Parts: sequence; C-alpha cells; structure tokens
Amino acid sequence: MRRLVVVGINHRTAPLEIREKLSFSERRLEEYLESLRQTPAVIEGMLLSTCNRVEIYAASAAPERCTDQLIRFMVAHHGLSEDDVRPSLYVHYGKDVVHHIFRVASSLDSMVVGEPQILGQIKDAYRVAHAESVTGRVLNKLLHKTFSVAKRVRTETQIGDRAISVSFVAVELTKKIFGKLEGREVLVIGAGEMCELACRHLIASGVRRVVVTNRTEKRAEEMAQQFGGETIPFDRLYEALLRVDIVVSSTASSTFVLSKDIVSQVIKTRKNKPLFFIDIAVPRDVDPEVNTIDNVYLYDIDDLREVAEANMKNRGEEAQRAESIVDAEVEVFWRWSQAQDVTPVIVALRDRVDQIRKNELDKTLRGLGQLGDREREALDTMTASIVNKILHKPISALKQTRANSDATYYLEAIRELFGLKE
Repeated sequence: MRRLVVVGINHRTAPLEIREKLSFSERRLEEYLESLRQTPAVIEGMLLSTCNRVEIYAASAAPERCTDQLIRFMVAHHGLSEDDVRPSLYVHYGKDVVHHIFRVASSLDSMVVGEPQILGQIKDAYRVAHAESVTGRVLNKLLHKTFSVAKRVRTETQIGDRAISVSFVAVELTKKIFGKLEGREVLVIGAGEMCELACRHLIASGVRRVVVTNRTEKRAEEMAQQFGGETIPFDRLYEALLRVDIVVSSTASSTFVLSKDIVSQVIKTRKNKPLFFIDIAVPRDVDPEVNTIDNVYLYDIDDLREVAEANMKNRGEEAQRAESIVDAEVEVFWRWSQAQDVTPVIVALRDRVDQIRKNELDKTLRGLGQLGDREREALDTMTASIVNKILHKPISALKQTRANSDATYYLEAIRELFGLKE
C-alpha cells in the first residue's frame, strides 16, 4: 500500500539563506526527477521549488524509510549536511499531507495569503513530474483534487480579491521609498513570471518606462513588447543601471548577478543618485552587501514579510472561510482514499479464505466417497456459513475504519496475517 509523505521547508521554518541553498533549478528539474525516481523507497514523487518553499511529495510503501531518503536526496544535491537542514524541515504523512497541499494550493500557507502564483507553480511542478512518469495513481488523484479544492476556495471566498502577490508587495514597498512612481524608469532583470507580474504592477502604478534585460534576448523582447517597454542586452547591464531608478531582479542564476563592487561603481557614476533594488530571486541575484552602500536600498524576498503580514490581517475572515472549505474537502478526500484501500483488501480477504474453504471441502468430499447432490450442497452451505461468520467481525471493523486514521494499521495487519499483497 502506498502512503503519502512530504518533506519540505518554507518561509516560516527557514530563513532565505537556507531556502536558496536548497532550491532546485528549473532548468535541471527533469534531471532531479530522474534521480528522485531512482530513490529506493519512492514509488511516486513530485518536486516543488519556489522562492518561498522547497517540498518533495512522495508515495511510498515504507514512509519512514522514505523520509530519511528524501532528506538525504535534498541535501546531497546541494552539498549540505543533514545537520544543517533538519532543524528547518517539516515532515507530514497520510492525511496531514492532504491537508498541507490543499492549504498550500489555496494560498493559505503563503507569505501573502491569497496570492495566486502558488497554484500555477504547483501545476507546473505536477505537469513536469507527470510528463516524466514520476507520479502515479496516488499523486495523480491527490493533485487533481488539490486543483479542484483551490478553485473552490477562489470561487466561494474573496481571499483572492485585490490579490496581493509578492510582486505587488514589492511595488508597494517601492512606493514607500519613492512616493509616487510616475516618471520613474525601471530595469527588470529576468523575464519569468515574477518579473512579468512586477511589470504589470509597476505600469499600473504609473512608471514611465520599463527596460527589460535577460540572458535569452528573445524572451526579453517578448516581455518588453507586451508592456510597451524596451530591451537592453544582458552584457550592457551596467549601462542600464546608470539610467534607471528601480531594479527588479528575478533570474535563475546560481550566483550573484550584481556584486557590491559593480553597484558601488554605478552609484559613484550616478553621483549618488538613489537606486532601489527589489531582489525576488531565490537564490538571490543581488549581493546582500549592496545594502551597505549609501543611497542604495535593497530588499529581498524575506524583507517583504512585514508588508505581507499587514495585508494578511485584512484577509483574516476570508482565510477562515477558506480553511473551513479545506478542512471539509480533506475529510471527503480521505474517506474516499481510505475506501479505495479498504475495498480491495476486503475482496482479497474473502477470495483467499473462500478458496481455502473450497480446497478443503473438495478434499473432504473426495474422501467421503459417494454423496448425493443434497448432501454436497448442505456441506457447501455449511462451510460457506462458517467462513462468513468468521469474517463478519474483521470485515465490519475494516469498513468502520474507512473514515479514521486506524485504517492503515488494520489493512497492514490483514495483509500481513493473510498473505495479501498488491
């Protein structure tokens, strides 16, 4: 039987310094998934890596052993030790995994409650894992239900009204520094979803011009065209920094895109004209030491927490309604899940015991010599009745455990005692 496991860290359990060290590059996701598939205790798996969380979902016949292997998998790919990471990790099993992923997808576990990006990120993670055939019947069912629950939360509550994404919070923070943004120029480093969202919010706030740079020039051109901006080659980044007021950066670089030395030279050339950096990348794009330079303001993704928490207070009532929906949907899914496990075991148990009955009855009848049809039918009825009476209590107990956490242990015991295997 396959049991659910999730091992992860998020913005509540680990600082940015740890999260960025554990992040899985999107460019190498297929490679990571292939490695996950080779993990002995993992039957099914999925990797979710965002700026605020790194989680590995799995279905396993040996969940505790699987947990240890997933932790080793997580640290091995980043050259870390388990001792460095374990204090920041959380682990959930079974029903708790269902509750966790429903809350994550519904944006109840996000830094900014109600932000819509996480659902798309989960869908992308699942799409790649499914395409690579790493998921199976258990995770497929769970993820399809997860998407349904998230949609219901969005439809039946106002948790997403005036949705405040990390990008939106970043722009709000910019306004606190500069006041109005009309007439300002913005440099966007990177052309992914986070940068695209930042562009939307910046334009809505009145910025005069958006300049986009990206290592892939075609993608930069597409985004600049979408927002009526312009592009600049990535190797002319220094030149762009001299003319803009605000820099938003979110690339997939594993090293700093902007060092302290570069920014120091830029500020000197700008004659100390203020420059505002919003680094929403994980790992970070901008060296944290940049914040020590006069007239430079640098905020990374953890710095957005204060603004995010203020917005969360305004969403308390809708979040509570969403939590109620999630709790109800968890119960529905878990009862269905338990029934899927219990029913095949009941059928297999009946078949196994009835086959034993028939075999023993045949041997007895052969030893008794000539018996009439009436006598044979009477013996068959009697032995079948004995089997039904013996099985009545254990089968009733199995049916009653469908809605509670004892089902797993009953099923394991029945399988082991009667030799019933998948």
